[in-house]
Amino acid sequence: MAVEGDLAQMGALIGAGLACTGMGGAAIGVGNVVGNYLSGALRNPAAAGGQTATMFIGIAFAEALGIFSFLVALLLMFAQG
Repeated sequence: MAVEGDLAQMGALIGAGLACTGMGGAAIGVGNVVGNYLSGALRNPAAAGGQTATMFIGIAFAEALGIFSFLVALLLMFAQG
């Protein structure tokens, strides 16, 4: 009956690996946010100062999604159930 436990652990580890793809998506999201900010700042440097706070809010939201996917991966790997 040890095979059933091994299959459950294998499924949890595969799910954890799939959940980690959200961290890659967060990295792409942060790159898009900062890239678009820099593109706009280079076009209109006078307005760049007013958009800095918006950029940091966008980075925070994108990173929060990456942290949530990391936590899901940790829960799948180490939860005993």
